[in-house]
Amino acid sequence: MDLKLKPFDFAQAAAKAGMSDIAERVQAKTRLDALGGAGNVEKSSFQAAFSSALGSVSQAQNQASAMQREVQFDNPTVSLEQTMISMQKAQLGFQSAVQVRNKLVQAYTDIMNMQV
Repeated sequence: MDLKLKPFDFAQAAAKAGMSDIAERVQAKTRLDALGGAGNVEKSSFQAAFSSALGSVSQAQNQASAMQREVQFDNPTVSLEQTMISMQKAQLGFQSAVQVRNKLVQAYTDIMNMQV
């Protein structure tokens, strides 16, 4: 069985998930590696990138929760529209993280079920 994998563009996926800060870091790292100047830059791993992505998802959820609370208390500085957008961003980030987790579990299961 010949299996060909398409290259995964993590920066593009992170940008689509609303995690622009992570996308920028990945693009900067890619550019630096392309120039051959990875001098004293810390090597990033999937674990570090995924941990950072989960942190930004958690931060988005906390922000959405705080905005919801402010809207409930009739704070005039927080609009309902901003709150709804923040909630949608948090929901999309969470769904993206769940999908990545599901793909990782599926890949692990596939590898464990391979015959040696």
